[in-house]
Amino acid sequence: MATKQSQEAASAEAARKLEEYIEKIHYSDRYSDDEYEYRHVILPKPLFKMIPKQLFNPDKSGTLRLLTEQEWRGIGITQSIGWEHYEVHAPEPHVLLFRRAKNFVAPQQPAQQQVVNGKGKARRK
Repeated sequence: MATKQSQEAASAEAARKLEEYIEKIHYSDRYSDDEYEYRHVILPKPLFKMIPKQLFNPDKSGTLRLLTEQEWRGIGITQSIGWEHYEVHAPEPHVLLFRRAKNFVAPQQPAQQQVVNGKGKARRK
């Protein structure tokens, strides 16, 4: 039992640290050129060390591969829709570079369809 309790305590401590590190992620101000707006995201080094190995380049360079939105959100990065991880910077692998089209407009959520039931009352489908 003590082993299970110590594993649970270690797991809880790791989760607490992860949350603490996520709160310390730094998001730069946006900057732009004619085509894109950019920002960089700086991960705390302890958080960078916790990233699953499958997200790193297989070449053993110690850099992340380009991450999908689901992957970068999965490691705690939060930013509005439309951003893409477009480049890695080997000298500072904990700095992720993002961009999105300068004229990006988030897609509209489809309106929920109204359906009329047999009694003449509308209900959401």
